[in-house]
Amino acid sequence: MIVIVREGVAPDKLDELCGYLRSQNVEPHVVVGEKRTVVGLIGDTTCIDVHRLESMDQVASVRRVSEPFKKAGRQFHPDDTVVEAGGAVFGGGHFGVMAGPCAVESEEQCMAVAAAVKKAGATVFRGGAFKPRTSPYAFQGMGEEGLAILSKVKREFGMPVVSEVMDARDLPLFDDVDILQVGARNMQNYSLLKELGKTDKPILLKRGLAATIEELLMAAEYIMAGGNERVMLCERGTRSYDTRTRNAFDVSAIPVLRGLTHLPIIADPSHATGRARLVPPAAYAAVAAGADGLEVEVHCDPAHAASDGVQALLPAQFDEMMRRASLVRAAVADPLAVL
Repeated sequence: MIVIVREGVAPDKLDELCGYLRSQNVEPHVVVGEKRTVVGLIGDTTCIDVHRLESMDQVASVRRVSEPFKKAGRQFHPDDTVVEAGGAVFGGGHFGVMAGPCAVESEEQCMAVAAAVKKAGATVFRGGAFKPRTSPYAFQGMGEEGLAILSKVKREFGMPVVSEVMDARDLPLFDDVDILQVGARNMQNYSLLKELGKTDKPILLKRGLAATIEELLMAAEYIMAGGNERVMLCERGTRSYDTRTRNAFDVSAIPVLRGLTHLPIIADPSHATGRARLVPPAAYAAVAAGADGLEVEVHCDPAHAASDGVQALLPAQFDEMMRRASLVRAAVADPLAVL
């Protein structure tokens, strides 16, 4: 349930309204937008006397929220959320690109890739220090040593970094990581999501291998219900029966999510396609569909990458992708400007 507040209501009167709502055993969540102020109600609203609520001087109208995701839903929060991390900004018209290797392999590797992607226009450096792999015998990442390398990259190039956290017990190790990534396999790891709700770091939440859009939003709700509202959603494709691509890239999920949520929407064309030659066209499609950012894998020597080399772009390919993506974004924003 959301309460639309009348225009011009004084702060003390709004506090009075919130006090009344708390007395009804629901928690009010005030959102001040550009055009209106709304109060979202968290909890069991069946006990609320809607007619009495509508009769209060502070209230313009009361609406039932049909969607189960309250904090993540656009009904609850009509204006786009803007997430800032170390100077990189996503959402609300801001666009950013996260780029780097799938896995941190060495300091030399990361420094070379970081120099290339920053020059091409990336705003965040990505690199996995802890890697969830299907096989227990595959490369699992460098762990703490990898995080130390990410910190060096951050200092050397002045770029915020994003890296995947797999276990809530490892959170103290991620103090110098700017964006915590939740991988597809952990999207419904609710104990991890609850712990991330207690942090104040931005979260990049990836869609699960077979997750519906609603399940993705409910996973975000877990984090937000815990108190952390700095959540970004990542569409990275879902598993299908086809073998020509790694996953089926659901580009339509981007505009669908835009209508359902105020959270920034990031696209990962690398995991979505699993083939380097398919990454740029998928990226352009995501940009045209309205994504707030991209996450792309880049490696200076993909043939010898420790993981996912087949989907990593070379720096020159990434540079060209960035150039064309900017043209697509400009064309969508103002078609006449590129004629």
